[in-house]
Amino acid sequence: MRAKITYFITAAVLVVYFVLVGSRGLLLIQQGTLLTVTFGVAVLILPLIGIWFLWKNTQFVTKANQLAGELEAEGGLPVDELERDQYGRILRDSADEVFARRKAETEDAPGDWRSWFRLAVAYHDARDTPRARKAMQRAIALHDKKPVQV
Repeated sequence: MRAKITYFITAAVLVVYFVLVGSRGLLLIQQGTLLTVTFGVAVLILPLIGIWFLWKNTQFVTKANQLAGELEAEGGLPVDELERDQYGRILRDSADEVFARRKAETEDAPGDWRSWFRLAVAYHDARDTPRARKAMQRAIALHDKKPVQV
């Protein structure tokens, strides 16, 4: 729940920032000189890119949460079996061991979104965020029966 609240607060702050930047871009365009119009258009492009990025991330998080809910209803969510140090951090050897099992599971069933979801969690636990995101994107594509990019 804390992660959702943080995400929504961050998203709200970004939207306010985009509105402020966008209004400055419009003010620059209204000045009417070649230089200010050029800068104004450039300033307007930044909030558009930011809004697109925020929208895509929100879609990704929403879909990943839907898959987690569906997997939980089936009783297939990965169990937290990771060893931790005295500060609560995951031990690297433990994460590597779980990752190896999840990878083998995914190689045995490459068309199953559930195994890709569990692999994404294992990547995340191993602190490999880019691969975790790619694995989750694949899980989402397989779940939605969309073409999967290799």
